[in-house]
Amino acid sequence: MARIRPVHRLWRRRIGPARALVLPRRRAIRPLHPSGRSRRLGRGPRRNRLNAPPSSARPLRHRHVHDSRSSHAPPGSALAGFAASGNPSEMSLHRSAPAAALLAAILLAAPAAFLSAGEWVSGPMLGYRAHREVAIWFETRDAHEVILRYHVAGHPETAREIIRRDPPATPAGGQPMTFVLPALEMGTAYTYSIVVDGEEQSFAYPLAFTTTDLWEWRRDPPDFTFLFGSCAYINEPRYDRPGEPYGKTVATLQSMARSGADFMIWVGDNIYLREADFSSPSGIWHRYAHDRALPALQPLLAAMHHYAIWDDHDYGSNNANRSFEFKHVTLQAFQTYWPNPSAGEPDNPGIYTKFVWGDAFFILLDNRYHRDDSRLDQHTHPEKTQWGARQFDRLKQSLLHARTLRLYPFKFIVTGSQFLSNGEPNGEGHEHFRREREELLAFIREHDISGVIFLTGDVHHTGLYRHRLDDSRWVYELTSSPLSSGAWTDVANSPKARDPQLVPGTLVGTQNYCRIRIAGPRDSRRVEITCIDKERTQRWQHTIPLSALR
Repeated sequence: MARIRPVHRLWRRRIGPARALVLPRRRAIRPLHPSGRSRRLGRGPRRNRLNAPPSSARPLRHRHVHDSRSSHAPPGSALAGFAASGNPSEMSLHRSAPAAALLAAILLAAPAAFLSAGEWVSGPMLGYRAHREVAIWFETRDAHEVILRYHVAGHPETAREIIRRDPPATPAGGQPMTFVLPALEMGTAYTYSIVVDGEEQSFAYPLAFTTTDLWEWRRDPPDFTFLFGSCAYINEPRYDRPGEPYGKTVATLQSMARSGADFMIWVGDNIYLREADFSSPSGIWHRYAHDRALPALQPLLAAMHHYAIWDDHDYGSNNANRSFEFKHVTLQAFQTYWPNPSAGEPDNPGIYTKFVWGDAFFILLDNRYHRDDSRLDQHTHPEKTQWGARQFDRLKQSLLHARTLRLYPFKFIVTGSQFLSNGEPNGEGHEHFRREREELLAFIREHDISGVIFLTGDVHHTGLYRHRLDDSRWVYELTSSPLSSGAWTDVANSPKARDPQLVPGTLVGTQNYCRIRIAGPRDSRRVEITCIDKERTQRWQHTIPLSALR
């Protein structure tokens, strides 16, 4: 039985070519012939197949793969339709002469404008990476069939493809989607391409990735490099405040794309929701789509893998706390536009997650969804929290677990607000959540957890801080901000410059990002931190030997 989807106004779709009207509504994975053409499986429902790994000539059969991570809508919410896998209504017809005649009549009556193909909006972006799995994100508009094809680099005979038909649209009209490529070979380079309604998309840069190598128990950990930054304001004059634009430059994004790094961590304020955005779900979805489509951002998205957390401006209004009325919408939008490996827990919503890269353990925190307001008096309300009790406990458990995994001596704790730094009376940092800060530092000291470095953003300047845990051990914090937003140019004359924890010479008050390289033999690993400004000038460099973190 073939199924024909009627045009539904709520989805703002155009009727596509005839083949798009009769395809079943599901995503399929199937092998390709060496020629690159799809294998036709005959009449009846299409089956999903995968090629065997490159080392085998026998085809490997797989069941249908469904990616539930591509969108997340709270049950019963106004946006629940976006999480559905197709149009809100359907109509079925038997394969008969009357049905064929009806279909032909519909196609002949359709205006020529209705037959146009979908549009490319933004991406592709490499999301999380694992040994046998990689996520790839991009966004289209009015697309009927999207195909992602991939194969081992230099071996087109290993080609596979994933098909998604009639991807759902957000309230802003776009079709953001994440493809999770399963059952990949470990430590292997792949190339990929994307076809939208029969047209292969072209890019000025290569589309490629390499899966995680299994180095553990076999050889020394690999050297790797990642980028780190926060506060990326993208101008849109219609919704910006009058006067001088707050978004200052895109040169940092262009420099990062050419850096050759393995991955990027976005540490919040990755977009800036304006008043016209955070007042409605439609506004929130518009902002996420608009800023992601910035042309200068596209090469960076494809050049490396990306992980992200949020802070107040991609969560809600300025300094927003857990009372924000549309936080379930921004949670869904964030998960849709940032393909992290996971988000929160089933009974405790949020964006927090963790991942491993090389010999480093990364714990990404959510400092907004469960946050008490910073202005709540911490003397009369010592229980105030940025992370919430459940997430704070999970952070402790994650640190204990990382300690037992001796192969991963580095532990990066990534959170939006500053943790160690003081000197900002009206700020959002943990100096206004002292009970939580002191409890975590005491926990690290009590359980002899080594290799801890905090990565933070938010404050529109960059600096490196260190806190002495005991006679021989330090905890570090690297704050990096802003990427493109207005900078605190006079920070050198502020109380922040007099913080005794500040490493001399590391305070920067202009647009910049940080590059972090972990390198060296297993017994003498080191962290090399470099701050690079919008002019691609190295502002400072600092090396932290692993021995200083133990």
